[in-house]
Amino acid sequence: MLPLDTAAAQDAEATKPRTPPRARQFQGRTLTATVADYAAATSLARIPPEVLDRARKVVFDEMACAYFGCTSPGATAATRHVAGCGSPGEARIYGTALRASAPYAAMANGTAGHGYEVDGTHVVGGHPGASIVHTVTAIAEKQNASGAELLNAVILAYDVGVRIVEACGGKFSVRDRRHLTSDFFYAMGGTAAAARILKLSPTRHRHALALVTFQTNGLYALYAEKDHISKSFCNGQYAFAAISSAQMAQAGLEGNEDIIGSAEGVLDAWGDGRHDDAVVAGLGRDFKIMGANFKFYNAGYPIHTPIEAVQTIIRQNAIANDAIQSILIGMPQNAMKVVDNREMHNISVQDMVAANLAKGGLKLVDEPFPAILSDPTYKRLRTLISVAVDPELQSEFPNGRGARVTIVTRDGKRHVLRIDNPRGHSLRGDVSWDDLAEKWRGSLPNCDPGRALEIARNLDKLTSAKDLFAAFAGTNG
Repeated sequence: MLPLDTAAAQDAEATKPRTPPRARQFQGRTLTATVADYAAATSLARIPPEVLDRARKVVFDEMACAYFGCTSPGATAATRHVAGCGSPGEARIYGTALRASAPYAAMANGTAGHGYEVDGTHVVGGHPGASIVHTVTAIAEKQNASGAELLNAVILAYDVGVRIVEACGGKFSVRDRRHLTSDFFYAMGGTAAAARILKLSPTRHRHALALVTFQTNGLYALYAEKDHISKSFCNGQYAFAAISSAQMAQAGLEGNEDIIGSAEGVLDAWGDGRHDDAVVAGLGRDFKIMGANFKFYNAGYPIHTPIEAVQTIIRQNAIANDAIQSILIGMPQNAMKVVDNREMHNISVQDMVAANLAKGGLKLVDEPFPAILSDPTYKRLRTLISVAVDPELQSEFPNGRGARVTIVTRDGKRHVLRIDNPRGHSLRGDVSWDDLAEKWRGSLPNCDPGRALEIARNLDKLTSAKDLFAAFAGTNG
């Protein structure tokens, strides 16, 4: 306990009148008003072709991820919860015959979207797609929105959500200063998207953005559990909150009309005080969906470059597993913190690299754990792997996803390969439709990804986005 005099002094300090920080402005308007006015007026007519194509790919890939993850432990639990809520059947729950209200469908599908580590990430950090896309698809199904409306809403959600993360200093800043996952900010992007699908006024957009802050948060400790359940459910909860908040605003509920920039608002609570302008910087010109990344391994994203580097060295030099003496994986510190020796196997770089070596490579559908834990080859290789901060990568790309792998063989030879960005990363170049077709071929036995891909390539031409949903499900409606 504090001494009485110390406690009394603190109480006195707490009761002193204080001057709250001044609300932020942009060209004479509040930040939230600027965002809301933009959100309520967006349309696909203003979107450049390359942005539109990226959005089509993101929607297709994230829907495929949810079908892939619909049998995961997190998705199964979320679907069981949703089924018990007795909500009306406004939108489908992927991979099942169930339907639910749009918020609850988004909850189940968003959880499935990150049920395994195959869904997209972003250069700013986190997993926006699993929350954003399933927010938009659920509310789009309820409203019978067109493909163009769906795509416009997804692009808008990235533009709002990513900017909030940037304004708060980025993923690692939010984690280190506030002990939170910045992914909960993507619920604000999803809220703007849902409000746009509902055709809310700018004023109602502002209220919706305030209301979603009641329903979202994300202590980073949630990511420490072993079974990827709460980690995946975070995305489902953010999708649920996004639609709920837009519908609350539609019904007349209200909140602070400048929740982003006001005193005691989002930036005061979670910002770093140095990036406030990011909320509106480049809005309408710099489309944040262009920073979306695609995954081609079922593993945490910082693990992708180590796996790729190890596989490349082994293949190019014809190295047998029993010839390996040691493997050193060098990474930036922030990436290493995410994947170094984690209890959750598919976000542990040591576990996933050893499993890939022991199995001669893993396909998307392969789930080697826990069976491989008793495999002698895996156990031996696992002991040979060490992870350390790479000074060069740390200096050049402190928030990057690169890796330098050094394999030493029993004959004393050293094989070194550095890869700065994993396959599918937006800084490495665009992902083609053929790449996505290859990713999902044979991985979704209970739906029709080939038909869905062809429809997704022309999503903006669909009178009803339900045609895409039906294609994934292998139905006619």
